[in-house]
Order: sequence, then structure tokens, then C-alpha cells
Amino acid sequence: MISSLLVANRGEIACRIFRTCHASGIRTVAVHSDADENALHARVADATVRLPGTAPADTYLRGDLIVKAALNAGADAVHPGYGFLSENPDFARAVLDAGLVWIGPSPEAIEAMASKTRAKKLMGLEPLTDVTEADLPVLVKAAAGGGGRGMRIVRHLEDLEAELTAARAEALSAFGDGEVFVEPYLEGGRHVEVQILADTHGTVWTLGTRDCSLQRRHQKVIEEAPAPGLSPELTDSLYAMSVRAARAVDYVGAGTVEFLVSGDRAHFLEMNTRLQVEHPVTEALFGLDLVALQIRAAEGHALENDPARARGHAVEARLYAEDPAHSWTPQTGTLHRLTVPDGIRLDTGYTDGDDIGVHYDPMLAKAVVHAPTRAEALRTLAGALERAVIHGPTTNRDLLVRSLRHEEFT
Repeated sequence: MISSLLVANRGEIACRIFRTCHASGIRTVAVHSDADENALHARVADATVRLPGTAPADTYLRGDLIVKAALNAGADAVHPGYGFLSENPDFARAVLDAGLVWIGPSPEAIEAMASKTRAKKLMGLEPLTDVTEADLPVLVKAAAGGGGRGMRIVRHLEDLEAELTAARAEALSAFGDGEVFVEPYLEGGRHVEVQILADTHGTVWTLGTRDCSLQRRHQKVIEEAPAPGLSPELTDSLYAMSVRAARAVDYVGAGTVEFLVSGDRAHFLEMNTRLQVEHPVTEALFGLDLVALQIRAAEGHALENDPARARGHAVEARLYAEDPAHSWTPQTGTLHRLTVPDGIRLDTGYTDGDDIGVHYDPMLAKAVVHAPTRAEALRTLAGALERAVIHGPTTNRDLLVRSLRHEEFT
């Protein structure tokens, strides 16, 4: 049994994991940079360990320092959260080699799915090699990483070589890996994903679909579950492919299998071997705590044969400190007040009076609503955001409200 757990991350996701730990009686340990000395995740943890410095490369990306912090603080398990070290197989190995429990899939599973090209081969798929006019448009993508970096749409064959070169350079700079590949580009394709959960006894759950198509600069803005308008046959095929991906690498814990969907066609994109930012919509849909289930899986407990039944519809909006009048640049300053109406789930790493700094991601919070129908969920979340009290840096709140009410989206 896990009695003390360190989260190798910061902000909103650390606070969210601590919430489950506290409800389960598990002692919590936070790590923090100098810039985060007074951050909410450091304040709510039972114990804290300082990582001297400010830049992520010197603090939250230093796996060696985090393993040492876990041992010194008496933790017996490490949860990576998402981002930072969550999909780093070497970090997972270091945690296990130190005699600690790793809350996640095996290093081998992470490694197998870390490269989009290796993941596709495991699924029996191959990237395009000899591109012709008939294949256009195509998408050049980085084999490692994500977030739109190293990604180029090519509509004219004569542009392909230059875009490959540019994508390789961007991927190498962003991820330290210049490998890129080419796949068909589906105009108007939807980003649909399947949440999976697996134990060490061979059981794999598929916990519904999510639609994350509403994006800006390849970054998700609004996510919902279930993905609307999918046929039962297409949904079943997405589930089957997701289970196949999990079993191909003996997966354990929570993970997400991502697809591009156009009509009744689904194309496998990748498997994220971690908890996703948008996991709360799945939790709301099924009435589950995915973090608690991750911990149980790491402790060796078996899942039941069938998951809970999905009910209603859930939608999540990401609230960012950014200024739409100035190219959506991140904003800094004091967050004097952030409140939403009762009944709205708000996952955040900030509280009133906290400073929004320059060093980390500008996401302030995730607002989540669950309702009997999609229309009710969208209406409720739009109204809640409109009535939210936000005093401090400029945010994308108005964009979220307009998007949730936009005719093409509704």
C-alpha cells in the first residue's frame, strides 16, 4: 500500500492529484522551484522539497533531483502528473531503480509509444514514404513531442522538401529529436480520443470517447465527452483499436489513444502514456476518480470486469491568462479573484492573491460541467464562465464563451 506520494509536477495537476491523495489518507510531497515557493501546490502539500532554480530545465525537468527529493522526503511513490517527465522512460526507470512505486505504465511501454512512428508500426501502420500529387494534402509531423511543433501542412508537392527541412529543425529544437514523418491530412478532421485504464491482471477498460477538435494553434481549448455524432460502429472500432494499442505494450494505468476522424473513417494518431489535461470530463461522465484508479493499479489491485456506465455529457474549457488584443501573448500579474458559480468543477493551481509569473504555462484553470445533455452542458458552462469573477490579468474567457455558443459548435 502506498502511504506517501510525491508529484513530479507543479500547479493545477499537482493540486488535483493531492486532492485524491488527501481523500485516500496518502501523505503528499510537493517539489517546487524558487519561483513556486509560495505556489498553491506547495502550500497544500503535507511536505515540500525545494528544487533550487527557476527554469524548468534546472528544476521540474531534473529527474535525478526529483528522485532524490522523493527519497529524502520519505515518499514511497512518484506520480508524474502530465507534461514535464510524465512520458520520459528514463525517469520512470530511475524511479523504479530507486525502489519507489511508479504511478504509470512501464518504462518499456512509454518508450514504445514515445515515438509516433514506432507507435504506428506497433499498430500495423506505416507513414507515407513516396509522396505523390495523389496523396496531397499531407501533414508533416514530429515523431516526438506534440503541441503542434514540428507540424506542417503541405498542399503543393514542390513545397514538401522545404517543409520537411523546417519541421526537422523545429522538432530538433523543441524535443531534441529531429525525426519527422508524413501522413495524409484530413481536411476538417476531428480530434477524437479514447480514455483507457488497465491493470496488471490483463483487464483493459475503455472509458468512452472525448472530442478535442476545438483548438487554437494546435492546442486544445474546449474538450467534451462523449464525442458527439459518432456512429456505434465507429465507436466500437475506436475502442477495439485502443485496446489493441494497450495490449501491444502490456499497458498499466491511465492512458489516451488519439485519432483523427473524418466521417466514418478513423486514423490512429498516437498513444499518450499518461493522464491527460482533459481527464475531468471522463471522470464526470463515468463518476470515477482516475487518479485514485491509477494509484490502485500501481498497487496491484484488479479492475472490475466492467467500468461504470457513462451518463449525460461533460464539457471542459481551459482558462488562460493571455491577451487576445496582442496576439494572445501570455499575461502576468496578481490574480486578485477567481470564482465561478456553484456546481462548476474548477481545477486550478491558483487562489486569490497569487502571482501569475513568466516562467510556466499561462493556464489559470479548467472549468468543467456535467449535465444530462450536450446542449445543457454547453449552455451551463458558457453561462458560468460569463458570470465568473476574474480580477487580474486579461484572459481568454470571452473567446471560450463565444465558442461554446457558436452555432457551428453547438
